[in-house]
Amino acid sequence: MQEPEAKPGESAGEARADQTARQGGQTMSSQPVGEVANDAQLPRVAALGAAEGGALERDLVAALAKANENYDLFLRARAETDNTRRRAQEDIAKAHKFAIESFAEALVPVMDSLEKAVAASAATGTTAGDPVREGLQITLRQLQAAFEKNRLLPIDPAGEKFDPHRHQAIATVAAEGVRPNHVVAVLQKGWTIADRVLRPALVTVAQANAWENNSGESK
Repeated sequence: MQEPEAKPGESAGEARADQTARQGGQTMSSQPVGEVANDAQLPRVAALGAAEGGALERDLVAALAKANENYDLFLRARAETDNTRRRAQEDIAKAHKFAIESFAEALVPVMDSLEKAVAASAATGTTAGDPVREGLQITLRQLQAAFEKNRLLPIDPAGEKFDPHRHQAIATVAAEGVRPNHVVAVLQKGWTIADRVLRPALVTVAQANAWENNSGESK
């Protein structure tokens, strides 16, 4: 290593110390100042990025929760709408089905009176060409056609098994040849509208002991 040249009035040791100081300054100045600053800011930038990432994640979770809540409300609203529509359709169907029920109930006694009038005219020996009798028969047929058109049908259960939903028992009677709990006679026809009982039939019902006695004698 070459010894530094000493300046006039400067010793060799002083010259070496001055050279070492100059070399150290050059070494420190060889590293850019910006790089030193960037290295110092790296932890701060990382911390800011982590904070922003956490905030975005929280916002995403909140948005998903709100979306799920809105979807649940939508499903509930749609179900309620479907139920309301179905109930409205059922109400309309029932109203259409039984719209004439009260009117038909008022007409049933008219049918009873017409049938009795026709039967009475036949029993009194009225001739077939009598205009009153013919008028009653025509009116009766028209009323029967109107009843059938609107699904208003009679209940005439003679000989059938007693049905408490369609028949009203007035009395139980001893009747030979009729099975127990079966209709012996129909005192007044019943009526149904659209398969719903409008008026039950008034009937008498056979007793059990009459059938048992009859069966024992036949043996």
